[in-house]
Amino acid sequence: MEQKWPQNLWIVRHGQSAGNVARDSAEAARLPLIDIAARDIDVPLSELGEEQSIALGQWFGGLPRPAQPNVVLCSPYLRARSTAQLVLQAAAARPDAHILHTDERLREKEFGILDRLTTYGIRERHPELSEQRAHVGKFYFRPPGGESWCDVILRLRSLIDTMTREYRGERVLIVAHQVIVNCFRYLLERMDEAQILELDRQADVPNCAVMHYEFDRSQGKNGKLMPRLIHFVAPLAEKGTPITTEADVPAAPKP
Repeated sequence: MEQKWPQNLWIVRHGQSAGNVARDSAEAARLPLIDIAARDIDVPLSELGEEQSIALGQWFGGLPRPAQPNVVLCSPYLRARSTAQLVLQAAAARPDAHILHTDERLREKEFGILDRLTTYGIRERHPELSEQRAHVGKFYFRPPGGESWCDVILRLRSLIDTMTREYRGERVLIVAHQVIVNCFRYLLERMDEAQILELDRQADVPNCAVMHYEFDRSQGKNGKLMPRLIHFVAPLAEKGTPITTEADVPAAPKP
């Protein structure tokens, strides 16, 4: 049967952002609000985030040309777009050798009324929501004006439909956010709520870490994408670039 999946799929979390740094400072000082004025969509990379993106791009550039991504899909958020652009520049990718698209379905999870609040801020300003989140669990909990993980998964199902229709057999790189990476794992590895939340509890997704899936025709009835690299950070380590794992700005720390 005709292959419906990309041949290779890399899923990458953006480099460290200025919001990540501001969030760390707010949590350390036990402040209720993260001190950053820009919209979440406009938060830029930090200087370290730029270094991480370049190190990752150099790693991609070291792959044989036929093994490098030829389709790049990224979140419209500035930190993700900047990461994708720096990766392509550092890889010395020719403009005619790849397709670069932003796709709103890859945007960060929307936190609604809890946006920019730290854990302390949520407990202080919205104690009833803090209790509800603890009771329901983050997989199903939807803050007012925001999304649950299930909502994010629903839009990613639509994106996967697009990939299987338009990018069959291609080499696709996705640059997005921590929750997006985890929700892709949930879908591609056919996890359940308990499995994906356990992975999320174990550790944050490192900035510029690589998830790599490769199509294997021998798996399943018609072949499927199989994981080859999980949270791969060797490209950063090889360049001596610090590895960071801060959660994205609006998300409260793990319970």
